Amino acid sequence: MAGFRALAEQVRNPRLVTVRRRTALRKCLERFAPYGHRATWHHLCTRAGFAIQDRDPDPARLVAALTELEEARALWLSYEEEFAARRRREKHDGIRQPGALDEWHRRTWGGYDIVPCASPQRHPAARLSEVLHRMIAAMEAGRPRRDCPICGCTRFAWVPGPDGYPGTGPACRDCGVLAPTAVLAPETLHTAAGQPLANAFAAA
Repeated sequence: MAGFRALAEQVRNPRLVTVRRRTALRKCLERFAPYGHRATWHHLCTRAGFAIQDRDPDPARLVAALTELEEARALWLSYEEEFAARRRREKHDGIRQPGALDEWHRRTWGGYDIVPCASPQRHPAARLSEVLHRMIAAMEAGRPRRDCPICGCTRFAWVPGPDGYPGTGPACRDCGVLAPTAVLAPETLHTAAGQPLANAFAAA
């Protein structure tokens, strides 16, 4: 099975037909998809300017989408290295009890559903790397907040689902991100829990 870098090379390979290059980009999302597969694909297509069902998009647009994905992946890999180094230092110092940041990192290991979205069609408009940077900063700050760590909106609705599943929790009504419960203030969580997500906003 090809890794992310090998697939990225296929996306950039001008000798391959466009259909294969598009398929390679889709497969990249099996290795790294910050919003989840469908929402990340919708985001990349929207920002690069080609339709999600377009089988023969402009190769330059495919490369633009890949470039944004690679940029976000590089940021995430750097964060994972820093996280691992911090945990080694903590264990050396006798700090064994994992905290909220550790639990969030465990659920996002491998770069999938780092910032899950309530709907594949509803996600932040900013570049993936900027969204990841904002979420990482909010988690590392360790201070519960009343607003969305991505867009600053203060309106949330609760997405029901199996306990602990990435698609469960308080969803920002503006950008669609499901924020980790650890990053939001208790009163914000309480308000969100009393407002179930409307069907029109649920995942298609």
